[in-house]
Amino acid sequence: MDYFLTDEQKTIKSLARQIAEERVLPVRAELDEKEEFPWDIMRELGSSDMFRVFIPEEYEGLGGGCLELCLVVEELSRVCSGVAVSYAASALGCMTLMEYGTDEQKRIFLPGIASGEKIGAFAVTESTAGSDISNIKTTAEKVEGGYLLNGTKQFITNGGEAAIYTVIALTDKTRGARGASAIIVEKDTPGFIFGKKEKKMGIRSSATRELVFKNCLVPEENLLGKPGLGFIQALRLFDKSRPGIGAQAVGLAQGALEAAVDYAEQRVQFDQHIINIQAVQHMLADMAIQTEAARALVYAAARHVDSGAKSVTEESSMSKVFASDTAMKVATDAVQICGGSGYMRDYPVEKMMRDAKILQIYEGTNQVLRNTIALNLRKRKGRTA
Repeated sequence: MDYFLTDEQKTIKSLARQIAEERVLPVRAELDEKEEFPWDIMRELGSSDMFRVFIPEEYEGLGGGCLELCLVVEELSRVCSGVAVSYAASALGCMTLMEYGTDEQKRIFLPGIASGEKIGAFAVTESTAGSDISNIKTTAEKVEGGYLLNGTKQFITNGGEAAIYTVIALTDKTRGARGASAIIVEKDTPGFIFGKKEKKMGIRSSATRELVFKNCLVPEENLLGKPGLGFIQALRLFDKSRPGIGAQAVGLAQGALEAAVDYAEQRVQFDQHIINIQAVQHMLADMAIQTEAARALVYAAARHVDSGAKSVTEESSMSKVFASDTAMKVATDAVQICGGSGYMRDYPVEKMMRDAKILQIYEGTNQVLRNTIALNLRKRKGRTA
């Protein structure tokens, strides 16, 4: 389908696909097996200006928006979701800075992200605060010279690899979620250490670690926006980033569909290629329909975010839920079409099925986001009644 991309968007998409096929494809199985962070590929993305895509022009970026970011993420995910999320998480890590930071803060931190020299991460999740991010316990006590951080963040993508972290912590723990604030913490800050690297079912080349803060003193000028706005900033961040999860899902589904078609064209059973069997044809047709529908919704949601619309919660949530459910379904069907071979690590669909599951979980489980969508439906009905 023609999504009426601009020439620049087509170039970004084409270059991302080229990097995925030439640099990621040959090593994706090795990266997954070794659970190795793809630093060489991150540097390649940096030298190809892919990290500049989502950074404003005045801070050495290309000035792209949510849609441009989704185009890169989709193409990387078509080959390897672990690599794609390592890239996307860097964007997530600096979105709050881009929206709420001062000009001075942006000039200090964003050029390094834009060049790919440094990558970012966003830290809100804790053992008691997953879907319920309002239940964070990490504190940032105001002291002479800045804020003293104490606490532990869990399941942080790019943890230990990123140089710049946006951390949500309680600057006033007596106010609960209304006392949370966003603070920039640099990797080598004294008192900031890394816990264990998690061993995961999927996206295994992506680094997921604990962040541990023990009397970690952060300069006062690293506070993003006003104190007490961190919870709202995090919610708004996820509203704008969820189409990116949808893009990961669309790319993964596309890759699984292509792998299934390739296999079905080669595999012979009952004296014919299995792509000629109607049951297989119907599965492939449904996979194609679902993938294209997910792509249309994700692109529409990304454009809605880029329009500057006041509220994007409902559309953003829909794109993430539908696309990630689609990715899980398409990847599972791809394994089924490939049969016993699909269950083996020699074929990519086994990895895609493992990778797909996390898309239904992070940045808001699909069950929680369905609650969010339903709540917005009720609010809209109330406004029109």
